[in-house]
Amino acid sequence: MQVTVIAVGHRMPGWIENGFAEYAKRMPPEWHFNIRELKPVERAGNRSAETVMASEATKIRAVIPKNARLIALDEHGKDLTTVQMAAYMKNWLQDGRDIVFVIGGADGLDAALKKQADMLVRLSSLTLPHGMVRVLLTEQLYRASTILQNHPYHRS
Repeated sequence: MQVTVIAVGHRMPGWIENGFAEYAKRMPPEWHFNIRELKPVERAGNRSAETVMASEATKIRAVIPKNARLIALDEHGKDLTTVQMAAYMKNWLQDGRDIVFVIGGADGLDAALKKQADMLVRLSSLTLPHGMVRVLLTEQLYRASTILQNHPYHRS
């Protein structure tokens, strides 16, 4: 089974890449964890935020594996505890579908793409840089995996 983070944005600072890589390498091998970076659409000329998000949504849809469970990160999404995230991951892993987490671009995610998602999740009430979201999401997925394995990394 594949667990993928699709992130609009590229050329992240070294500390972001290092943080992401650190938690990604800790993932259980059966998760086949990876990231797919997509170049953002430029908001040049008279392109509105909606036009940019729609264009980015097209690029995102093109790389989502067929029949994958789509989890979109959104400020209005479900606020989960880490233990709740682990419970969701357990159920999702048992159904055998690939899992895709989507991090939108600077303007967010297209409304139609959010409607297409199986679930919207809010990572934080704070406004975070997109690169930081990659690191935080990956750490939380790693932490969820340790909860599922009864590993002492997570302390309640």
